[in-house]
Amino acid sequence: MENILTSVMGSPFRFILRAVWEIQSYTFLAARAIANLFTRPVYWKETVLQMDRIGVGSLTIIVLTGFFTGAVMAIQSEGALRRYGAVSMTGQLVSLTLIRELGPVLSALMLAGRIGSGIASELGSMVVSDQINAMRSLGTDPTRRLVTPRMVAMLIMLPLLTIICDAVGMFGGWVIATYKLLISSNQFWSDAMNALQFSDLVGTLFKPLVFGFIISMTGCYVGLRTQGGTEGVGRSTTQAVVSSSILVIAADFFLNNLLIYLAPLMNA
Repeated sequence: MENILTSVMGSPFRFILRAVWEIQSYTFLAARAIANLFTRPVYWKETVLQMDRIGVGSLTIIVLTGFFTGAVMAIQSEGALRRYGAVSMTGQLVSLTLIRELGPVLSALMLAGRIGSGIASELGSMVVSDQINAMRSLGTDPTRRLVTPRMVAMLIMLPLLTIICDAVGMFGGWVIATYKLLISSNQFWSDAMNALQFSDLVGTLFKPLVFGFIISMTGCYVGLRTQGGTEGVGRSTTQAVVSSSILVIAADFFLNNLLIYLAPLMNA
């Protein structure tokens, strides 16, 4: 009986210790990746290569996501707005929802699935094939060589991709509003632009910075901890996508509260 009670009481304690250890390891990796930016060598060639993979490689899915999101929002808003005779406000609804929320979050989730999984599988394969140990034996810091370039590339490219997603989403909403809802182009774009405030523009650029950091560091952290051969690489890939997606959604909650609190100051 005592053994069973000890096991039950000890499990939460072990879980808490493991969670604290994971957070500590994640924080240390992120701190080292940031500190590497201020010392040499800095692998700019690798950073540019990662920017090409992240930005150019993800352009198609971002464009498609943005366009169909904006179009669906315009279609779905018609039913709700028509009850109040406010179909003409479709442009305002599309712009606020896209730029404040859906543009940054959907872009981040798309990259979490495409880039986060790719980072985890690539680094995980290097771990199980002992390439990481070979780099250390040659005097190369894996964090400086592998983690920092991916972090920088994601921080640069995700805000740009979010802007593209917002713009294409607005275009998709305009297409539906003009040709299906019969709203004039001038009215749609006038309502869309007038509805936006400075805090909305700050949010649509600040959120992707946080999301990009989360996706890149989560993918690198999970990938570098891969164990168990090729089967472990598969587990790490899945874990990277799930963990980064959950962290993005959780971070979005706190960032929204922060931006709502700061909005009066930024719009003053």
